[in-house]
Amino acid sequence: MIFLKSKEIKDIALKCFTTHGYEGASLSQIAEQVGMKKQSLYAHFKGKDDLFLQVLQDAKETEISSKLQYLSKVGTQNPKTDLLGYLQLVIDMFQKNEQLKFWLRISFFPPPHLAKAIDEEVIDTEKKIQPVLESKFQAWIDAKVIMEDAASIPTLAFLGVVDSIMLELVYGNNEIRLNEKLNASWTVFWRGISQV
Repeated sequence: MIFLKSKEIKDIALKCFTTHGYEGASLSQIAEQVGMKKQSLYAHFKGKDDLFLQVLQDAKETEISSKLQYLSKVGTQNPKTDLLGYLQLVIDMFQKNEQLKFWLRISFFPPPHLAKAIDEEVIDTEKKIQPVLESKFQAWIDAKVIMEDAASIPTLAFLGVVDSIMLELVYGNNEIRLNEKLNASWTVFWRGISQV
């Protein structure tokens, strides 16, 4: 029962934090939408910072599990298709999933007093995804379907493409500009690693 109530509180808090930001969302507002008194929230969370960071943690775990699940299905013969699929996954995740819209916005615009904690969460996410992605690049290099190089080089270059897309999603979210940036970045990236 407590777990279900905590989840309900986090779901409402996610909507409030996404709509109003950290500063604009209040515990009173969240409690009212859940149908409880503000004081009752403290049975579930230490305060606003704790609630915010738990909502953030859930969003982070959604990103990690979505990306790792996709990468677990990637083989050794079709890097072009698999990498383009990964980029599309990133776009879809951050355009369509409320948790990930929140995570993306907060990772770029953290509340100042929580910036260090949020930076650590972002770095932790990268530490969990980058080695898996690098192992995929190594497998493609070993299969001789991309240029031979240290696997870290195409991995970091590809993550640069991902970062540029995420930046566009945060600041612009203009579909035409997003596609132009994606196509240009991808074309140069693929030309650099392809065997052809």
